[in-house]
Amino acid sequence: MHAHRHATPNTSKLLGVSLLITAAYIVVTFIAGIRAHSLALLSEAGHNVSDFLALLLSWVAVYVQTLQPSDTKTYGYHRAGVLAAFVNAITLVVVSIFIFVEAIHRLRQPVAVHAGLMMWVAGAGVLMNGLIAGLLHGKSHDVNVRSAFIHMLGDTLSTASVIIGGIAIHFTGQNWIDPALSFAIGALILWSSSDIIRETLNILLEGMPRGLRIDQVTQEIAKTAGVRDVHDLHVWSIGSEIHALSCHISIDDIPPSASEKILRDVKERLQSRFKILHTTIQFEHVVCDIAHGCVMPVSAEQAHLHESRPHNH
Repeated sequence: MHAHRHATPNTSKLLGVSLLITAAYIVVTFIAGIRAHSLALLSEAGHNVSDFLALLLSWVAVYVQTLQPSDTKTYGYHRAGVLAAFVNAITLVVVSIFIFVEAIHRLRQPVAVHAGLMMWVAGAGVLMNGLIAGLLHGKSHDVNVRSAFIHMLGDTLSTASVIIGGIAIHFTGQNWIDPALSFAIGALILWSSSDIIRETLNILLEGMPRGLRIDQVTQEIAKTAGVRDVHDLHVWSIGSEIHALSCHISIDDIPPSASEKILRDVKERLQSRFKILHTTIQFEHVVCDIAHGCVMPVSAEQAHLHESRPHNH
């Protein structure tokens, strides 16, 4: 049993600092939103609460992913990050629905907005969220960290729109702009969460990893010298960056020392082309029969009898 460590202490520290900064900004934004009577700022505060939870989940998941495999968790805890990303995305959907409901209420009953305070707080938010998003971007290849990165990037863009809205309200006096901005923020939140939901569900349902196709993997294995056929091929993700594969490969009836070279060559191809490190490969040199979804090796004589036996439909 062995473990592949993908989380780093730097990632954990980065998420911890981001947590503290976000918590401070939530308090400031919430108080300013009440004083300015701005739904857009209160929406930002709510969005930042979801960001805080997202960062917290990601931070916990980064730690959990470093735990060693055990007798009951033989692959380790890599999917902790995937689960955290999925929960983060769902919270974003809930927040966006809440924003839509409040925005409709504000459109029916407009409230005077303090545009100056709204712009100052939003400006601070752009700097904070932009800084955190920039720091997380370098590590966003992991779906767990990427979910937190998308949270912060979405906040940066939506907070920038609040500044634009504040300017528009200041010069036009049209308070409906505030809930209209909230609609735009809610739509941005939904859009940013949809990709994470699709990817995490695909991993949890053990679908084909993003960017890979079954025919490409089959063809790459088939290029290996000594490989006659590839079948019963399955590829899935253990974590967002850790892919696994199992398959049956038909080869000639050769000594184990010769088949070992074929196995080594196949693994090297899978690792260099697709970054697949975990493989379970079964060699066969007899005819295979498919029964109930499982590939079962049978002798040539049994195969002949199977073909000559009448089939009832």
